[in-house]
Amino acid sequence: MRITKVYTRTGDAGKTRLAGGQQVWKDSLRVEAYGTVDELNASVGVVRVCNSDIIGAYPQAARLESELRWVQNKLFDIGGILATAPGQVFKNMPQITGKDVTRLEKLIDECQKDLAPLKEFILPGGGKVSGFLHQARTICRRAERVCVRLAREEKVDAVIVKFLNRLSDALFVLARWVSKTQCEPEFLWERDVKKD
Repeated sequence: MRITKVYTRTGDAGKTRLAGGQQVWKDSLRVEAYGTVDELNASVGVVRVCNSDIIGAYPQAARLESELRWVQNKLFDIGGILATAPGQVFKNMPQITGKDVTRLEKLIDECQKDLAPLKEFILPGGGKVSGFLHQARTICRRAERVCVRLAREEKVDAVIVKFLNRLSDALFVLARWVSKTQCEPEFLWERDVKKD
């Protein structure tokens, strides 16, 4: 694909075209779904930018870079699939498979080995990289919710929802793992206790 002109003026009236040429409103649930996945992808990109500043200082940062680059490519694949009208298939169309979900599960399990069990909820934050990972996690949950809503109205491959579900878990564990491997603080939720 070669993009020679960024603006086309074809969307000025509030409509856009899906990959197969079908015209839809820009606020349609399908556009909301792939737009939210795109927002998530951009958020993961911010994490990678922050992480690139510390790759030399922490060996685990190189692994995070590799994993997040793979995640971004998979999110681009999901965006392409969601931007295609149900039932349409194109040559070299991207796919998300159970193997992709399994890869996320293995990543979660490997990182969990380095972490103490949680005894309380964590306040998002800590360091810069872990903080942005938590932000990406919340966007991922929103992308998942939008895809679930879309799946109730139109056909959506169930593995996409499963991937986003597992990815949000992975982003949470990665945020904790980064805090641990970079000796950053992890702040726990402090419940207000009523005193009688």
